[in-house]
Amino acid sequence: MTRTYRPHRSDLREIARRAMVQRGLLPDFSPAAIAQAREFPGAAADSGPGIRDLRGRLWCSIDNDDSRDLDQLSVAEPLANGAVKILVAIADVDALVARGTPIDQHARTNTTSVYTAAEIFPMLPERLSTDLTSLNQDCERLAVVAEMTVAKDGIVNGSDMYRATVLNRAQLAYDGVAAWLDGHAEPPPRLAAVPGLDEQLRIQDRVAQALRAVRYRRGALLLDTLEPRAVYEGDVLTDMRPDERNRAKELIEDFMIAANSATVAFLAGRKFPSLRRILRSPERWARIVQLAADLGGRLPVEPSAEALEAFLDVQRRANPTRFPDISLSVVKLLGSGEYVAELPGEGSTEHFGLAIRDYTHSTAPNRRFPDLVTQRLLKAAIAGRGVPYGDEELSVLARHCTEQEDDATKVERHVRKSAQALLLSSRIGERFDGIVTGASEKGTWARIFRPAAEGKVMHGFEDLDVGDRVRVELVGTDVERGFIDFARVRP
Repeated sequence: MTRTYRPHRSDLREIARRAMVQRGLLPDFSPAAIAQAREFPGAAADSGPGIRDLRGRLWCSIDNDDSRDLDQLSVAEPLANGAVKILVAIADVDALVARGTPIDQHARTNTTSVYTAAEIFPMLPERLSTDLTSLNQDCERLAVVAEMTVAKDGIVNGSDMYRATVLNRAQLAYDGVAAWLDGHAEPPPRLAAVPGLDEQLRIQDRVAQALRAVRYRRGALLLDTLEPRAVYEGDVLTDMRPDERNRAKELIEDFMIAANSATVAFLAGRKFPSLRRILRSPERWARIVQLAADLGGRLPVEPSAEALEAFLDVQRRANPTRFPDISLSVVKLLGSGEYVAELPGEGSTEHFGLAIRDYTHSTAPNRRFPDLVTQRLLKAAIAGRGVPYGDEELSVLARHCTEQEDDATKVERHVRKSAQALLLSSRIGERFDGIVTGASEKGTWARIFRPAAEGKVMHGFEDLDVGDRVRVELVGTDVERGFIDFARVRP
């Protein structure tokens, strides 16, 4: 069904809110949570023993250019023999969001911020997540710090966790930092304005690359699914553009993975339980083996992250245009990550995609409830207090967070597809170049490049296969359901 829509954000907002409710997620805060947010007089003060003063360090944040909920900062300190001490400061959200309060109850229900193409549904009220608990530029904030000593070869030789007061010297964006690191642009103005920050970031980049090299040697998977992001002029939807990886994003990713592993090590060392983030060995490995064979590759019968990454590396180099679709196929076959409660002394489960055995989520407490739970565990362990969550409660939370994250992902995917359909709804009859992304008994799908969108090939698909270049004509859209229909145009 095709219906004429105006490409306006309000249309998508209605779809997003309905999708949230249908999935059991709360699009709005309760009156009690709103009232609680208004009551805070300001950011949490640095009180209590053991809080270090690290405001003098050259901390900076790197995030999306439109991000306002800043969860982490980083700084590097060179040591002898090429080693570097990396510090990651994580916003102390628990300092304001107490357990059992209305804000905490909302966060515990949704368990995550939901980032749709229409709007963001934050886990915490914006007065907290974008202000009082956000590590904003030029603002003193409380933080939990992960400190890691990284050798020249990228091996983490030791780590510690503690509380501190920090000060963000520069709020930077991924694209600007990446272009500068790659030598394609001048440093962003704020980076250039802080003496010594340029050398700081070059050191951090060098350490991140060493950490990444170690993970890839151990079999971590490098996948690139190119999820399109909505582009607006005011509230008018104008484009869908692929959200591509870059050097600055990889820097932050590598530091967050290291900080999450350090968190697990700290909790385990103090006999504390933890909420682990895992990706089990894929049950559909046989289908991944077949996918590789169809593309001329060969994988072992038993799951092997190292072998899979070697195959992906070959495909990445040989088929760069097709690689995002190969990545997406592998992601679907690997399955979703999940949270599990791990008690002291229990054997840990590996995160197959990261090739890491001890892993959690701890670095985004403004955006994810598991990170806030982990922060409470950390602060109790640092202070020598008892465990704040019982074993059964942690297990229930792990299952609930997994389920809610899955529902949030489905909402985000639904609204993203609706945005693509909305953008194309006035272009029926136009023709586009694309690539076939799926071909099975269920149907044939093609991805067009400008704008970035995927739809079903309804006519002329009989001899098409994945990876084929194709010319298609747009024959229909359904914005509410996020459907796009194409017909093949033959030469």
